[in-house]
Amino acid sequence: MKIKECCTVISQECIAKDIYSMWISTKAIAREAKPGQFVSVYTKDASRLLPRPISLCEIDREKDALRIVYRIAGDGTREFSRLRAGDTIDILGPLGNGFPLEEAKGKRVMLMGGGIGIPPMLETAKAIQGEKIIVSGYRDELFLTEELNAAGQLYLATEDGSAGTKGNVLDAVKANRLEADLIFACGPTPMLRAIKAYALDKGIPCWVSMEEKMACGIGACLACVCKSTEVDGHSQVHNKRICKDGPVFLSTEVEL
Repeated sequence: MKIKECCTVISQECIAKDIYSMWISTKAIAREAKPGQFVSVYTKDASRLLPRPISLCEIDREKDALRIVYRIAGDGTREFSRLRAGDTIDILGPLGNGFPLEEAKGKRVMLMGGGIGIPPMLETAKAIQGEKIIVSGYRDELFLTEELNAAGQLYLATEDGSAGTKGNVLDAVKANRLEADLIFACGPTPMLRAIKAYALDKGIPCWVSMEEKMACGIGACLACVCKSTEVDGHSQVHNKRICKDGPVFLSTEVEL
């Protein structure tokens, strides 16, 4: 169920260069939200009509609160970064399908996040009951490592080698000889493409959460389609709408 609310900012802080963490008080969205879903956040500037899709980092249903962690990528997200406690912001959500947590029961799950694809892995890891291996890839500056380490066994990869394994998340997997029964991943397309190939080679079921620029966020405009192995009932071509059919897909269902 999609809900549009005028929400109140509880707190906000800069946790790395151009990376901000915001807690938001909601009336209903937090109660409906699932790990891996996202929200569309609206600016107050009338010249920017389209909302910005931001993944859910944490969900606190008891306090009716959501945490979003995002990178400043333009004027819209720069506007969000200026918000302070008590300010209001319009949000539509929860959107998308989230990770299939039922598939994780009784399995060793590897959660792989890269860049701004790291935040949704936190709530996903917290929701999984059982053994969890978290592999996070950064360019250089770290963020969310304390929370991720509390949610599972954490391994790091950095492009400059300043922490963990030098390289990407798969380099960290190989360097630490990590093994898993199931993979959940979120990050840029080149990273997901490599993880898909790795999972196919190892015979490991893999779900990927795809990052994509979106317009409507509800599947109506076809601005965020990806190629699929199945014919989409909406467009009648080999497409899937990332915002509505995803953002989480079984890796073998989509072309990366």
